[in-house]
Amino acid sequence: MSTVAAYAAPAPKAPLERTTIDRRAVGAHDVLIDIKFAGICHSDIHQVNEGWGEAIFPMVPGHEIAGVVAEVGSEVTRYAVGDRVGVGCFVDSCRECDYCLRGLEQYCAKGNTQTYNAVDKNGDVTYGGYSKQIVVDENYAVRIPDSLPLDVAAPLLCAGITLYSPLKNWNVGPGSKVAIVGLGGLGHMGVKIARALGAEVTVLSQSLRKKDDGLKLGAHDYRATSDPATFSELAGKFDVIVSTVSAPLDFSAYLGLLRTEGALVNVGAPEEPISVNLFGLITGRRTFAGSMIGGIAETQEMLDFCAEHGLGAEIELINADQINVAYERVQSSDVRYRFVIDTATI
Repeated sequence: MSTVAAYAAPAPKAPLERTTIDRRAVGAHDVLIDIKFAGICHSDIHQVNEGWGEAIFPMVPGHEIAGVVAEVGSEVTRYAVGDRVGVGCFVDSCRECDYCLRGLEQYCAKGNTQTYNAVDKNGDVTYGGYSKQIVVDENYAVRIPDSLPLDVAAPLLCAGITLYSPLKNWNVGPGSKVAIVGLGGLGHMGVKIARALGAEVTVLSQSLRKKDDGLKLGAHDYRATSDPATFSELAGKFDVIVSTVSAPLDFSAYLGLLRTEGALVNVGAPEEPISVNLFGLITGRRTFAGSMIGGIAETQEMLDFCAEHGLGAEIELINADQINVAYERVQSSDVRYRFVIDTATI
């Protein structure tokens, strides 16, 4: 066991503060990772604020982790000291259920072990990436290609895979017409990935404030959802719409933007229940769906894809003592487009 520096929320809705945590000793199949960068995901804020239910405190958030292997267990075969690796939203799963065996560990029938705010198989609380080091089973780390800088790669471990997985699952490619709802930490990666897959990409945002950014990131069109004309002019246009926002929307209106047999996929998770007019589904054999992150193999596939196409997150690098200000700015949509913590400052 080792003691490492970290930033933790001591209680629900409390400001994060510097502290120390214990990491387990490196087991036979474990790797010890020196964390270099950790992204700040909106879900970190939801969990610190208990927006998704009761949580475990003190909480060390962070599931967008990029670093370098510092030590390997005696039976590790996948990695060596010095390798560039990442850790995403979970660090274990049952490894036996149909989903795990199919490479869909994110949907593990027994529930995967989240990177933080969870209890692992040994009964220990998990702590995330706002820390100096982490110990994980080698099977739940992924390799970061050399061409991807670690700071812009870190958000790919959640934001990148959260968009890549549904775009691939719904067969987005050349000829596809795709809309990304919201141009934030998730949405900006959706634009980049959908464009790289060959799709025609439209951003649907509340206003045109970020239009120039959206077009530079690869969008072909950018429309304001506050303008009623958007919903009439784009009716029946899209094969796939991916909603990245965590606020409740008029989803029935968005269903009207789909072609017959189109899919509206939610990766944002509003804290409040939402309602949908089912006629919008029935009359066009449309799908109203959800998706979250990806399995280990798909996450590796995403990283390799991003490296091949030169895709990294648009980031604002911050010191650890700026985390609480960053949380406030995320909640007011004042970030373009992902805060990343330089963990050397913890």
